[in-house]
Amino acid sequence: MDDQQKARIAQQFIEAIPHSRALGMEMVEISAGIATMKLAYDARFVGDPKTGVLAGGVVTALLDTCAGASVMAHPEVGAATATLDLRIDYMRAAEPERDLYAQAECYRVTRSVAFVRAIAYTDDKDRPVAAANGAFTVMSSAKGRSS
Repeated sequence: MDDQQKARIAQQFIEAIPHSRALGMEMVEISAGIATMKLAYDARFVGDPKTGVLAGGVVTALLDTCAGASVMAHPEVGAATATLDLRIDYMRAAEPERDLYAQAECYRVTRSVAFVRAIAYTDDKDRPVAAANGAFTVMSSAKGRSS
């Protein structure tokens, strides 16, 4: 399976997840081991009506979904994955009425685990809303991988 096919499968998988559809997540870009997604601002997902800031659970869902997509798009991983562990550091509130983006990179793959770094941001990647590190299951599709 080539990178383009894997990217298509990852995008279709994301679109098939009910909570991703309900939140309106969109795949912006996907390539070998890297995914960028967007979540349009929606007042229904606000966690604090006084400030208009998105709920932390929405940020978590976007980061987790984007990280999983980066694993699925990695050349050494089969078509499916599941989250084993996800640590998220919240750095600041998402800016009200701004779209939220996530970018994830699957940077290391072993026989059974893929490791991912991800950030969530509004307008500037250098000012992240949150940063995540995660471990995901791997279904092998390549030979000669290190463990």
